[in-house]
Amino acid sequence: MDALAVPQDRGKGWYISLMAPNTKGPTFAWLDPSRLYCNSQALSDCVKDLLKPFQNESIDIVAGIDAMGFILGSAVATTLGKGFLAIRKAGHLCVETQTQDYSDYSGREKLMEVRLDVLRPGLRVLIVDQWIETGGTMKAAIQLVEKQGATVVGVAAVAIENSEGGKWIKQNYKHSNCIPEELQSQIDSQYLESFKVFGPKKQ
Repeated sequence: MDALAVPQDRGKGWYISLMAPNTKGPTFAWLDPSRLYCNSQALSDCVKDLLKPFQNESIDIVAGIDAMGFILGSAVATTLGKGFLAIRKAGHLCVETQTQDYSDYSGREKLMEVRLDVLRPGLRVLIVDQWIETGGTMKAAIQLVEKQGATVVGVAAVAIENSEGGKWIKQNYKHSNCIPEELQSQIDSQYLESFKVFGPKKQ
């Protein structure tokens, strides 16, 4: 069967098996979730799964985190009929911004920024990213939103690993992900059994 084919039984997270393993070594993330976006049904179902916990929530705007969170966040915003706010790596916005330092999944110190003319007290924001590994990037995005007085309605990502930062997010914010409970242990061990269909890891 074509690896990008759509199965008849589309349970939560069926598209997880479309994600590809890292073949480039330790300086990259351990997998490539974006492969599922190449399948229109997978992308649509992923967005629906992310939004299920927020069906009864009032959401004014969706914020997505640079860079892969832009893809998923834009899809979520379009589905909701809401605007999209880009939370960017510092130095890319040509307007006044607020910044926040953070450490990404690789432990590198970085700076994130958001424009000052959108967020305001009372605005309800859903923050979307592709993946939450250590939680440092998402925590910085939360801080940027809250510094301007807006409310974080929740956090959505394809997966939230049970790292210290991931657990902090789960404990403090309403959240959603696309991972069936039986696959969470594979996510936390950073290896999916579905990777076996890709064959031996390239050297």
